[in-house]
Amino acid sequence: MMPIERIPDWERRLARQDAFWDCAVLDRPVVTISVPRPVPERPWPAEKQYATYRDRWMDTERVVEDALAAALNTEYLGDALPSAWPNLGPEVFSAFFGIDLEYTADTSWAVPAVTDWADVSHLRFSEDNPYWKKLLEMTDALLDAGKGVYYVGISDIHPGGDAIAAFREPIDLNTDLLTAPDAVKALLRHVNETYAGVFDFYYDKLTKAGQACTSWPGIVSTRKWYVPSNDFSCMISKEMFDEFFLPGIIEECRHTEASIYHLDGPGALRHLDSLLAIEELNAIQWVYGAGNGTASDWTAVYQRCQQAGKGIQLSLVLRELDWLFENLRPEGVWLGVGGVTDAECAAEVIRRVGAWR
Repeated sequence: MMPIERIPDWERRLARQDAFWDCAVLDRPVVTISVPRPVPERPWPAEKQYATYRDRWMDTERVVEDALAAALNTEYLGDALPSAWPNLGPEVFSAFFGIDLEYTADTSWAVPAVTDWADVSHLRFSEDNPYWKKLLEMTDALLDAGKGVYYVGISDIHPGGDAIAAFREPIDLNTDLLTAPDAVKALLRHVNETYAGVFDFYYDKLTKAGQACTSWPGIVSTRKWYVPSNDFSCMISKEMFDEFFLPGIIEECRHTEASIYHLDGPGALRHLDSLLAIEELNAIQWVYGAGNGTASDWTAVYQRCQQAGKGIQLSLVLRELDWLFENLRPEGVWLGVGGVTDAECAAEVIRRVGAWR
């Protein structure tokens, strides 16, 4: 495992995050805090001018320079570890099958390409795909530049319902579940089988380079883990979710040593019991969404997860620490704390979390 040169206790931080998957506590729960260094070690790169948003997203040099500056200009406190992952948007996995992406300053989305379920033969994964080549290029560049500085992670890849919702307008996919169920299930099988190979390709590549396993949720671990999700699920009933998409999510969980489900928005809460019943699922990342309060407004959700023996990843602000200690158990908690401005404040937070019983 590659050491992080500026963090002498990097192995202990990894060990705490490994224990999280088992709802175990070594000496305290995982707590991650990041604050800017008072004096930057590396100048932040000047913002370039691009002809299009796409050009900016595809600039590998910019991605690497931003990653290095972020890692070297940040203090990683508690169990936080520097990481970087190549990002071409949340629907890049669907783009590997030959569809295109449109870009804005902050995100991208797929251009739907399925208009006739009678013929989806044009949806074929290929390593000659330009998005595949670009993501591989970015991964290699981040690896070369980040030795001893940060861990390189796997990109945000969505199989299952989110993948085929990118091929097809989500509102139309709702109807397809009723009118073309066999075609939807066949495409799901094809997509999910492809996903397993894509994940293993990047996991093996990064592991051979001495990387810990990480991705966009920020967890950094020696375990082979990933984050199943289905944002489309907020648009369908529990019964349809269980029939069409739950089997694929179970297979995703079985494909790795550990997994954390990204449960996105109040509309997806109807599926929580189905997810908690997955024996192979280790944890839940509950994202309540903007305008829906803060973590402490969702006590019952976190308690349901803990009662089912699942870990929870949550982010809160300083004033919510008392709520956390009073309502939840420390076992299986991966905690991000915002509103911390300096190392002294962080040390007090870590002391309080360490006393949590």
